[in-house]
Amino acid sequence: MMRSGRHAAILEIISKNEIETQEELCEQLNKHNYSVTQATVSRDIKELRLFKVAGVEKKYKYAYIDEGGNKISPKMHNLFRECVLSIRSALNQVVVKTLRGNGSNAGMIVDKLNFPEVVGSIAGDDTLLIVTVSEEKAKIVVEKLNEFLK
Repeated sequence: MMRSGRHAAILEIISKNEIETQEELCEQLNKHNYSVTQATVSRDIKELRLFKVAGVEKKYKYAYIDEGGNKISPKMHNLFRECVLSIRSALNQVVVKTLRGNGSNAGMIVDKLNFPEVVGSIAGDDTLLIVTVSEEKAKIVVEKLNEFLK
C-alpha cells in the first residue's frame, strides 16, 4: 500500500517539477510525508521505468511514459522523433545519433518496436548502436526507423 502511494507521488512530482537527481526526488518525497532513502528511490525509479530527458531549467529531468505493455504510445513516438538526429547503416550495424542524453531513450523505443532483423543494441549518451544479422537487414532497419520518424 505504501509503495503504490509513493509511486503515485513520484509520478506527480516529476510531472510538475524538473527532478534531476535521486537526492532531489528524496527531498520532494520527504516534503510529501514519505520518509525514503536514496536506495528506495533507486528501486522505485527502476520499477516505474523512469528515464532522463533533456530539461528546460536543468540539464536533465526524470520522465515517465505510460506505454501500456509493448505498444508505442504517441508520447514515445514523439520522443523518438524529437531526439533522433540521424540514422545510418554501416555493414550489419545501424548507428542512431541522438540529442545528448537520449541514446538510451532511443534504445528503449527500438527495443519496443521488436524488429525481427535486430539481434541486439547498445546505447550510449548520444548514440544507439543496433546490430543486425546482415548488411541487407541493417538497410531494412534504417528504412523502418526512417518510416517511424515520419
